[in-house]
Amino acid sequence: MAGAGAGEGGAAAHVVVGDLDHPVLDPEDAHHLKAVLRLRPGEAVGTTDGRGGFRPCVWSGGSGLEPAGDVDVDPPRLPVLSVGFVPVKGDRPDWTVQKLTELGVDRIVVLSSERSVVRWEGERLGPHLARLSRVARAAVMQSRQVWLPSVEWGGAVSDLLVAGLSGSAGLSGLSGLAVADMGGGPLGAADHTILIGPEGGWSDAERHAAGPRRVGLGPSVLRAETAAVAAGVLLTSLRAGLVAAADPGADGR
Repeated sequence: MAGAGAGEGGAAAHVVVGDLDHPVLDPEDAHHLKAVLRLRPGEAVGTTDGRGGFRPCVWSGGSGLEPAGDVDVDPPRLPVLSVGFVPVKGDRPDWTVQKLTELGVDRIVVLSSERSVVRWEGERLGPHLARLSRVARAAVMQSRQVWLPSVEWGGAVSDLLVAGLSGSAGLSGLSGLAVADMGGGPLGAADHTILIGPEGGWSDAERHAAGPRRVGLGPSVLRAETAAVAAGVLLTSLRAGLVAAADPGADGR
């Protein structure tokens, strides 16, 4: 990426700002630069708007950033890649979002399923999604990327599968939908969205709703968060041309 590459060329830090024409640090980011990274005024800082834009700046101290170059804009990453996962206990959802962001997944979709142990519906949902969005933002800065992924609520897996696989209205823009499951086929070039089940696995009804759109992530049983990261690695590697897509006719799909 042009933006990320420019940000890595000697910049002491990389931050997300609201406006590249008038870049201003959030108080929390300013504190991080000063107290954690111990930057000195005049040191190079890369800035991004999270929408593909990048601009080199220098830190003037406090919350001030002074532009030190023009705005550079990376083209959109295509195809748009999505990973949906069912949250589990503890801080593992945070870890999952962090790693998916580092890999370059564009949309991270939080789901509920019949065998969900952790349920975020209702009043609990908003704060959880807000926290995961902050995790994604921090991961973009750490990995020096210029695209900030969305963190969205996808609802029940069965409803999403029925909508996505039938071509009817579902979560806007979600394409190439498949579910990760033992015994599934290899990923193909048309697979852009992979859904990861809970620790207890998919229910029979959810497997039935998925039909033939089941993909495998390896020969062993993976933890839910490991499966999500494996899906992200495969999807982003296919997009980058680092691995070859499966022959669509190899498994009859």
